[in-house]
Amino acid sequence: MPDANIFDRRAVRLHRERAAKTVGAVVPVLQDCAERLLDRLDDVKRPFALALDLGGRGVVAPVLRARGIEVVSADLSPRMAALNGGPCVAADEEWLPFAPACFDLVVASLSLHWVNDLPGALIQIRRTLRSDGLFLASLPALGTLAELRTALAVAEDSLAGGASPRVSPFPALGDLAGLLQRAGFSLPVADVADIVLSYADPLTLLRDLRAAGETNAVAQRSRRWPGPALFARAAAALPGTAGRSRTTLRLATMTGWASRA
Repeated sequence: MPDANIFDRRAVRLHRERAAKTVGAVVPVLQDCAERLLDRLDDVKRPFALALDLGGRGVVAPVLRARGIEVVSADLSPRMAALNGGPCVAADEEWLPFAPACFDLVVASLSLHWVNDLPGALIQIRRTLRSDGLFLASLPALGTLAELRTALAVAEDSLAGGASPRVSPFPALGDLAGLLQRAGFSLPVADVADIVLSYADPLTLLRDLRAAGETNAVAQRSRRWPGPALFARAAAALPGTAGRSRTTLRLATMTGWASRA
């Protein structure tokens, strides 16, 4: 019987453990994404006393504290969780260890796209929220890294006569609001913005993905090292202009409220 899991969660944890030492190299991108998400708090009139930062990689918690919000951070990787600089816990997003109705706000910035059971994770998140609590999340949507996905598949097919999964599957924007509603959130909203990443050296994209802990954790990935030729050929095939390669981060944002009791 085939494995029902899309992602290898052990690999996800190991990648994030390793990346805790290197994530500083990609802080500008992570901060930009976090600020786009947390700017939505400016439109909310109610105060938030205690927030859960899910997988914020040391970027989200300081922004929340600057707004006067107490923060607990959680991450699948203990080392990554500790980057919060405050209260933290190593926890799996698929098995949250928190009591019901203990947070006013839950923020998941670029941290839910490696979860196998996203509907189940959303239900658990909603249960941790107090009445009238807010959930904010961003994650890569379908279309993210499409240029890299195509370049890798073409390069591997030309070198090995076939291609294996090397870029994570991402959810479609049209599914996200429905998932929030299914999980019991009120006023569910999902929207998307394209962020174009540009590199003078296309191999820098691959190095940045590794630094962020975003390397391949698809369960059905090939375990064989493909050699440097694959990545060099794929990087050279990325589209671009003026000597710079580009790829797209299609950033989906999800907003939902826990219903009043």
